[in-house]
Order: sequence, then structure tokens, then C-alpha cells
Amino acid sequence: MTAVTANDVLLYVPNIIGYSRVICTVASLCLMITVRESYWILAIILYLASFVGDLFDGLVARRLGQTSTYGGLLDMVTDRCSTLGLLFVLAIDYEDNVYLRLTFLLLCLLDISSHWCQMYSTSSLGKHHKSEDGNEGRHFLVRWFYKYYFFFGYLCVGAEFTYILAYAVQFTIDYWIHPILKIALWAVIPGCFLKQLVNAMQLTSACYAVAEYDAEIKNR
Repeated sequence: MTAVTANDVLLYVPNIIGYSRVICTVASLCLMITVRESYWILAIILYLASFVGDLFDGLVARRLGQTSTYGGLLDMVTDRCSTLGLLFVLAIDYEDNVYLRLTFLLLCLLDISSHWCQMYSTSSLGKHHKSEDGNEGRHFLVRWFYKYYFFFGYLCVGAEFTYILAYAVQFTIDYWIHPILKIALWAVIPGCFLKQLVNAMQLTSACYAVAEYDAEIKNR
């Protein structure tokens, strides 16, 4: 059997999908900031393309036997940067509402800190951040989030579509679709709220797990 090289891993099919997600995300955010009123539909399409790609890279990796630590890292970084980038855009677009700007800032801080601590707390123990054994002893919401795909999907879709719809409603005020988008926005907000609750529990559970590990080391 031919030995697998680092270049082989970098060119795994799911990782190539990951690179395409990065391109779509960067292009989308650039359009949102530079030509927001002219190409907002294209910006949303590109962002959604990146989001949909996240649904397939894991499936492809398992189907082709091309799972990798690098792929998990690429996926995590892309997810976090996409969300943070969109929240940054929303903070600019809603600059007249100081409370919304503060909310977007706090969501950024919670998102990056909770996922970073989750990744660190599990990888330091040699476990995957989504695995059942990696989340053993964590808050039940965190365990549900990574164990039950429908719960995971509902919360992720709810959060991302809350941000996407909050972006889209700004450009449709004079169009018939505006009330439909506003109704859809209110419909997905509960999923976004639950996602933030999971993030908060994920942050505290991960920090406690690291503290437990420190205590174990000290007591040896």
C-alpha cells in the first residue's frame, strides 16, 4: 500500500470542498461590504453555497474514507469565520441600533470562545470535539447537540438563517417578499436562541473539563 503524504491529505475530496467553501465565504463577505446594495442576492447565494457545502464535506469524507484531523480543523475554522464575518457585516448594517450592534458583538465573542474551548478541551484529550466519548460528562444540551443530528441541524440552520434573513430584510422593504422574510426571520429566531444557549453551556462545560484535567494532573 502506498504511503499517504501530507499533500494527499491536503487534496482529499472533502478538503477540496472545504477550500471551495472558503472561496464562497470570502467572496460573499466582500460583496456584502463593498457592493452591498447591488449584489446582495449574489452575496447570499454564495454564503448559502458555503453553508450547504458544510453538509456534504463530512458525508463525502466518511464515504471515501478520507476523514482527517486537518479536515476537521478546516471545517471548524471555516464555520467560525463565516459566522463571525456575517455578524461583522450585520453590525455595520445595523449601526444605527446600538443594542443590535452590542448583540452582534456578544454573539461573536460567545461563538468563537465556546467553539475554541470545545475544540481545545477535547483535542487535548485526544478525542474529536463532536464524539460521544469526547463530550462525556458535558452539559446535556452539548451532548444532545453533537449526538442528535436533527437537533444539531435545527440549531445550526436556525442560527445561520437568522443572520442571513436579518441581512436580507434590509433590501426588500419596498418588495412583496419583505413581510414573508420577516415572518421567516421570527420563525428561525428560536433556533438561534437555543444555539446560543448551547454555546454558553459548551463554553462552561469545556472550561470545567479542562479544570478537571488540571486537577487530575495535580493529584497524580
